[in-house]
Amino acid sequence: MRILLEEAIRAAIREPEALASAEKAFAALASGAVQLPPPMGFSVPEVAGEVHVKSAYLAGSPIFAVKIATGFYQNTARGLPSGAGMILVFDAETGFPLAVLDDHGYLTDLRTAAAGALAARLLASESLETVAVLGAGIQARYQLRALSQVRVWARTAAWSRDPDRVRGYCTEMQSELRVPFTAAASPEDALRDADLVITVTPSREPLFDASALSAHATVIAVGSDGPDKRELSTATLARADKIVVDRLSQCLELGEFHHAVAEGALKPEAVYAELGEVLTGKRPGREGDELIICDLTGVGAQDAAIAEVAWGKLA
Repeated sequence: MRILLEEAIRAAIREPEALASAEKAFAALASGAVQLPPPMGFSVPEVAGEVHVKSAYLAGSPIFAVKIATGFYQNTARGLPSGAGMILVFDAETGFPLAVLDDHGYLTDLRTAAAGALAARLLASESLETVAVLGAGIQARYQLRALSQVRVWARTAAWSRDPDRVRGYCTEMQSELRVPFTAAASPEDALRDADLVITVTPSREPLFDASALSAHATVIAVGSDGPDKRELSTATLARADKIVVDRLSQCLELGEFHHAVAEGALKPEAVYAELGEVLTGKRPGREGDELIICDLTGVGAQDAAIAEVAWGKLA
């Protein structure tokens, strides 16, 4: 069994490879060509830590994968990254372990951003003026790097609960992407006239009122990957013309949509489509001037797909 280190993985897999792997994962989900067990997760409450385990096998793949990812949000005060993890790769013919992808969570960050970019490509307006980002951490960076692969936009408004952090984020990302970035004083300020909204926080409560969104906006909610997390209100979801999810069965347990179902405000039938159904043409994406919300909780098929790419390049 090989141990593949983060440096080599970073050199081999970037946004284009991640986006291609996301397309493969969601197409496989749409066609039923995935063995996908429910995710497992638990918390380490003493240090505001959380652990996620996801796995999958895509039909015809030479491998299957098991991913462990962690988020320990007090790490930033220690000068450490909040996220870490690894992916275990197994031979799909023999079941023998092939490799540990010791990526420290890099592939999880990359595949999460690739799903966001895929959702933006399929659901957002072709012409974007303002992109709003709520959050200023690692994933907020990956999301916009991936978005730059599929869309061009004129300006970015970013908000975080930490004003110094969001100002640093804006300076860094404006230099990297060559797009103007402005630090907003509140979520509502960031959302004003936004065509695309990306939420990437570990929030446990809604970040803004439903009325703050433009009627034509696309919202890609990324931060709520656990049952207790929440960035969008039930009223926001109820206002949407279309709700798209990465995996309905999973979004009834995790993410944004399950809160509205648990409250009795929405039924599972309120979901318009899974992302893979839009990708494969089973359901149309944007149809004119409509408010679309995409709930992305992170699916094990994404991990298996990007692990296959990494193993194929580095084996």
